Amino acid sequence: MKSVVYQPQAVKALRRMPRNTAWRIRDKINAYAADPASQANNVKAPKGRDGVRLRVGDWRVIMRDAEVLDILRIAPRGEAYE
Repeated sequence: MKSVVYQPQAVKALRRMPRNTAWRIRDKINAYAADPASQANNVKAPKGRDGVRLRVGDWRVIMRDAEVLDILRIAPRGEAYE
């Protein structure tokens, strides 16, 4: 399992959203860190950007996948790519 590091912007987004949504997002991130193939249909490399995008309902998690899973941003679908 890869270790997960949250950037301050991602932590701030998790704190501001409803608790059940935050738990769901964290569960999906941890599932991806444990086994990337388990979330293969929800993970994609965005065009023209670094990193990968994890889809969790109407939320998007932008992350950098290396030895450590670096969570860069968590945002609603329409705002994640700005």
